[in-house]
Amino acid sequence: MSDGRAGTLRRLSHAALVLLITLIFVGLALTVIALPPDAAGLSDDVNTELARSGIRNPVSATLLDFRSYDTLLEIAVLLLAVVAIRSIRRGGLPTIRTGDEILAFFGRVLIPVMILIAGYLLMAGLDASGGAFQAGAILAAAGVLLILAGPGVPLRDEALPIRIGLAVGLCAFVAVGVAGMLVANAFLDYPQRGASDVMLLLEVGVTVSVALALVDMFVGVLRRRESGSTTRATDRKEQ
Repeated sequence: MSDGRAGTLRRLSHAALVLLITLIFVGLALTVIALPPDAAGLSDDVNTELARSGIRNPVSATLLDFRSYDTLLEIAVLLLAVVAIRSIRRGGLPTIRTGDEILAFFGRVLIPVMILIAGYLLMAGLDASGGAFQAGAILAAAGVLLILAGPGVPLRDEALPIRIGLAVGLCAFVAVGVAGMLVANAFLDYPQRGASDVMLLLEVGVTVSVALALVDMFVGVLRRRESGSTTRATDRKEQ
């Protein structure tokens, strides 16, 4: 195939991709615009079933009880993304430069505060705004800042505790689901008594998995980028 024909096919594929993205965006925008302004949604149904769930926050009750299958699949997709990134990355662990006084200062000041905020959001998620995904995202940001600050922390993403932590959220959901089948004859179903303790267990597992997954993705990008830069440097030396 000639270079001209290959360039034409590449431009056509790019144009088709842009057209597809535009159509999806327009469709979503029209859907949002077409929503009735006074739609009550499912808020009445959620408030009616809230007492049965044993949780006082409707968002947490929806994510961990009424739509627990969705949350289980979200954790599974996140873990699958980590596995996919790990399967295509190349090169060794990144070498983080040390000696950046500004990042080191922000790391010393902000990381303890971020850990406290993540703990608060985790514990408050059953009764107020917050939850595992928010807490996990803040913990992941603290981990990224810790890596960039370069305090000499070794990056051992292949260690067994890291891999266990990545899977603990999904394993907790599956374990609770199997227990629900044994107790209530339904997957991911649990009685009202003790529901808050079960939800807290799930929230802790999801928090750990989300935080480690996001940090693992960040380290994977650094590893890939460093590998690419090393390859380019080697090519320049050979030339």
